Amino acid sequence: MVENGFRMFTFDPSEFVVNEADHISENELDKRINNLNWKGLQSNIKELSADYLDKEFILSDSLKINPDLISIKKALVKYGNAIAHIKKLYDHLVTKYPNYESEVEISVDETESVTTPFEHFFFVKELNRLGVKFISLAPRFIGDFEKGIDYKGDLDLFKQEYLKHLAITKYFGNYKISLHSGSDKFSVYKVIGSIKGAYTHIKTAGTSYLEALKVMAIKEPEFFREILDYCTSLYEQEKKTYHVSADLNKIKSAKDYKNEELESLFYDDNVRQVLHVTFGRILTDKNGSGEYKFKDRLLGFLKMYEETYYEIIEIHFHKHLYPFK
Repeated sequence: MVENGFRMFTFDPSEFVVNEADHISENELDKRINNLNWKGLQSNIKELSADYLDKEFILSDSLKINPDLISIKKALVKYGNAIAHIKKLYDHLVTKYPNYESEVEISVDETESVTTPFEHFFFVKELNRLGVKFISLAPRFIGDFEKGIDYKGDLDLFKQEYLKHLAITKYFGNYKISLHSGSDKFSVYKVIGSIKGAYTHIKTAGTSYLEALKVMAIKEPEFFREILDYCTSLYEQEKKTYHVSADLNKIKSAKDYKNEELESLFYDDNVRQVLHVTFGRILTDKNGSGEYKFKDRLLGFLKMYEETYYEIIEIHFHKHLYPFK
């Protein structure tokens, strides 16, 4: 990737995050702590616990963190190996390419377990101790940040928790919060946009692709029908690595939709998610002759209807940016 000129790298250690740490017994926590990658963490349980236990961290006028031993153990089990993995990736990047200007963002949002304020604090403090430099962090917030649709959850509670996470970023002062799976979270944008100094990194590439498919629904309805049916057939397989909840029973066969109904499908959460998580297959699958099933036609049509796509994508980006004015 460096050879191709990429400058920003996302480190996603989700496979090293232990989601069940929130619920297991203290005895089980102790067993797992003994098996952590302490070499990668460059510490031990005694030294690390001493950095947090019986200490008060004043992050803002309204937020103080006083971690107890159980909270420390849970944070260690949940994120310890993830932190060690990030350190390994970071060292590889800066050692192999010492003079290469790059930026690192870290994502733990694609996990089941919510990142508590203390766990956020712990995560960043340990990365700083290990010398890992990064520009943004995507914690796992309360509620559901599913792909391609708006936020599901209590917005008042989200705001309360977001303010705590924001206070942590200001305490350390060297990174910002990132909303991965951030596309179309318009209700959340409104909340964050109302908070002064809530600098946030929004990732929205995925639904720009959906806007391209919307052009197909408007201009090339038969081609779009091919795509919709193909995506529906692949959804159960392709959804496995995504946080989604689309119900295929609520999507009809493409032939059963009238042309004038196709554009409205992009306001249906089920259809949006089916189209979203199968994008890779639409762009890479080939037929028996080695020809792309959809990619070449899609790119050709986008070039043909370039101005229409620009008009639609401009509206799309405006909806994402306006709440932050």
